[in-house]
Amino acid sequence: MTDKILEIQKRVQAAREDMIQFMLEICEIPSMDSQIGPVGERVQAEMKKLGFDEVRFDKMGNTIGRIGNGKRVIVYDSHIDTVGVGDPGSWDWDPFKGKIEDGVLYARGACDEKGSTPGMIYGLAMARDLGLLDGWTAYYFGNMEEWCDGIAPNTFVEVDPKIKPDFVVIGEPTKMLTYRGHKGRLEMKITSKGKSAHAASNHLGDNAIYKLLSVIAGIRDLEPKLGDHEFLGHGKITVSDMHVKTPSINAVPDEAVIYIDRRMTFGETKEVVRKQVEDLIPAEYKDTVKLEELFYDEPSYTGFVFPVDKYFPAWALEENHPLVEAGQAARKQIGLPEAKSGKWNFSTNGIYWAGKAGIPSIGFGPGDEETAHTVNDSVSLEDMVKATEFYAILPSLLVD
Repeated sequence: MTDKILEIQKRVQAAREDMIQFMLEICEIPSMDSQIGPVGERVQAEMKKLGFDEVRFDKMGNTIGRIGNGKRVIVYDSHIDTVGVGDPGSWDWDPFKGKIEDGVLYARGACDEKGSTPGMIYGLAMARDLGLLDGWTAYYFGNMEEWCDGIAPNTFVEVDPKIKPDFVVIGEPTKMLTYRGHKGRLEMKITSKGKSAHAASNHLGDNAIYKLLSVIAGIRDLEPKLGDHEFLGHGKITVSDMHVKTPSINAVPDEAVIYIDRRMTFGETKEVVRKQVEDLIPAEYKDTVKLEELFYDEPSYTGFVFPVDKYFPAWALEENHPLVEAGQAARKQIGLPEAKSGKWNFSTNGIYWAGKAGIPSIGFGPGDEETAHTVNDSVSLEDMVKATEFYAILPSLLVD
């Protein structure tokens, strides 16, 4: 295997400038709000150049690239959409053209998650050329994830191409460590109904906002009472948004809605999580204040609709799972320092792959999730290139 590693490293260094240029170009293409058509076309052009056996969009508009027709199936998952840039004035550089400083690329999506795309694509092509994909069908899956966690892999398995892989590698940022799980999530909203009146006669109205004050305070104070797990950590909850309906700013609001993000650790069921929040609604408001779980049925940019509820199970593989051990072996063989496997604090497509579908999944990617969604969104170009070696060698370490 040492000879294979040396050959992979030689090829990676030969392709270094091509990968960096590819990375710069995909960061330059805006792909917010899951509008990934143009960046998908650029990614597909690179896969065609590298001789993938199949390159196309799926029905939702995600990008699929395939190498091989073996019995065992592995998917490299990298979402190529990004969040927006927020206030353009908060950036000290163009968020799409970015800047390179001390070997680090700063640009929207550099960390989350375009940074894994070049390594995955080039790594699979190199693995094929070196005979390391014999017996495999390998997919690169460039998808939309910011849109709704897990919806893209759900369609991969159930709609197009209707394949349930044996293993998945998620390219979300892991600081070049092997990650093996993260918390789940339940998204909810509470709607309060009131009665409008002129602000000058507010005693004639029923303020919908006031009915939520004790609920909001209860959510704020609930977190210390939530479940805990030695690996995934403590449950989390926050009010993440609020909308108010009122005839004018001089009137009593007749509706108020709060949105709740509840991060779930192992040992917490959806039913218990929901009841915890329902119990915060005062008895006298049960008829006018209602809790609902969120549901997603927005069309993608191609018009494709795939309805899903917004419940995402927690998941984790054991340290001694063959996929985790293969990930750790791959890190060692490419010369990365020994380190324990870890977990993400945020959520990934793993909530479907591993959480709902039970498909063994790990994470490996350049970048640090703490820069994701910030104006310091960034990735080390050295790590971005180095990650290619991991993606190239991993399948050969997964023995039957």
